[in-house]
Amino acid sequence: VEKYRPQALSELVSHRDILSTGDEDRLPHLLLYGPPGTGKTSTILACARQLYREREFGSMVLELNASDDRGIDIVRGPILSFASTRTIFKKGFKLVILDEADAMTQDAQNALRRVIEKFTENTRFCLICNYLSKIIPALQSRCTRFRFGPLTPELMVPRLQHVIQEEGVEVTEDGMKALVTLSSGDMRRALNILQSTTMAFGKVTEENVYTCTGHPLKSDITNILDWMLNQDFATAYHKIMELKTLKGLALQDILTEIHLFVHRVDFPPSIRIQLLIKMADIEYRLAAGTSEKIQLSSLIAAFQVTRDLIVAEA
Repeated sequence: VEKYRPQALSELVSHRDILSTGDEDRLPHLLLYGPPGTGKTSTILACARQLYREREFGSMVLELNASDDRGIDIVRGPILSFASTRTIFKKGFKLVILDEADAMTQDAQNALRRVIEKFTENTRFCLICNYLSKIIPALQSRCTRFRFGPLTPELMVPRLQHVIQEEGVEVTEDGMKALVTLSSGDMRRALNILQSTTMAFGKVTEENVYTCTGHPLKSDITNILDWMLNQDFATAYHKIMELKTLKGLALQDILTEIHLFVHRVDFPPSIRIQLLIKMADIEYRLAAGTSEKIQLSSLIAAFQVTRDLIVAEA
């Protein structure tokens, strides 16, 4: 993941509109937000590398992460003193990068707004976060916001192919599809799955990727659905339990996959609505930490009730 982190702006695969803003003389304060693995940190670091030469990087850029202390004392101390000192010999801005800014306390964020205001002439701030709602409105209004959405398959595939070529890994077409599907727009996750699957199996196929991530295979899901709708309760329960134990599947994953199928299968609307509400309940209960066995029986029950309703209506 770090080996192939984009170093220059030209290497970044997405978010062209954001990149065009990064011009030295009129760089605003930035607020980059969006899910993990979508290139927020890489973008601002590549930006900084373009603005500053290697040897001035240390004196011009201050990067703090959630793992560094960024409480109110740090905002009033080191950040303040970094921002308040003018750079001799060099015109242009200093850059303060606050990664995972949504982990900062309200107090620290409040202290930050004055610092940002006071030293706008010679310092630019870049806040990076996953959840915009955790950044206080006062800071949001001082920054230009950019949303980094999950990457589309069209953007991810060429980059993955580049890494695959460089590393000389064998990847089948369905393996590539599985990588993109399972990572759901998170480039870091895609590369991690690629790496772990390669190390475990040597070849990246759909089956291997699903096995490596512990995700239920399409065929498994089809079987589970078939049992729930066509077998009696006891048989369905035992078969699914067996499969779960054998493959080490989590009910949460099974539920998510089945949900996609429910939308595709042609149930009568009123019945589908009942089923979806039931599944939502089960998901909620699973999140609350209930017994998987009981929730599994509940899931099968929901499908069997659905089946009986369909038969009754027919």
